Amino acid sequence: MADVGVRRGQSWLLQDVNWTVDAADRWVVVGPNGAGKTTALSIAATRMFPTIGTVSVLGERMGQVDIADLRPRVGFASSSLLRDIPMHEKAADVVMTSAYGVTGRWREAYEAEDRARAHSLLNDWGASSYAERPFASLSEGERKRVLIARALMSDPELLLLDEPGAGLDLTGREELVGMLATFAQKSDSPTLVLVTHHLEEIPPGITHALLLGQGRMVAAGPLGQTLTNQLVSRTFGMNVDVRRIGERWSAVTSQS
Repeated sequence: MADVGVRRGQSWLLQDVNWTVDAADRWVVVGPNGAGKTTALSIAATRMFPTIGTVSVLGERMGQVDIADLRPRVGFASSSLLRDIPMHEKAADVVMTSAYGVTGRWREAYEAEDRARAHSLLNDWGASSYAERPFASLSEGERKRVLIARALMSDPELLLLDEPGAGLDLTGREELVGMLATFAQKSDSPTLVLVTHHLEEIPPGITHALLLGQGRMVAAGPLGQTLTNQLVSRTFGMNVDVRRIGERWSAVTSQS
């Protein structure tokens, strides 16, 4: 993204964003509500165009490429997709329909290998036991896993996860963080960008962080250089004490 801004009416959702993600990177985007995190991710997912600035995704300049050709190369998991997914559909079908870039089974002809891949991905993310259950019957954590499997169905080169840990209890969050850590540390995994409000949700294996506050970049770079007391405090507009224990991070308010 080069000099990217997004305006709605008289309000800027993003301003002056300059951000480069390399193929081997694993990024986390951190910031409070309304910071522009989901907007930035939606642009990267080719689901939103910026008002100003230029964006290139996987070497293709947005506005100069057929989005229908580019979008299958980008895996995207977000709660915003829930309104498009038929709640009666089986979890395996929710994953499988992503191969055709659709939500909901219609008249598509799926091959045996499509179904096998969908079940394999569900197994990878600990969701094989409810592959044949209706999506509506799944818990918040179970739906998160299905959406991640769905995002990987087309074997994307870039995987974007919008708040994958949101709404999960401690057990669900830690299980998901563990699976994301394993995924991030594999050399053959696609480039990964995930959004979170909470430093506790950053899995081991993440290499870089983009900090957004009030629609503007606060910092972007290697994790150890960006997750500092000063920069995280600026991002959230309050004094924050950032702590690191092993490969995990946390933040609490500071009295100083």
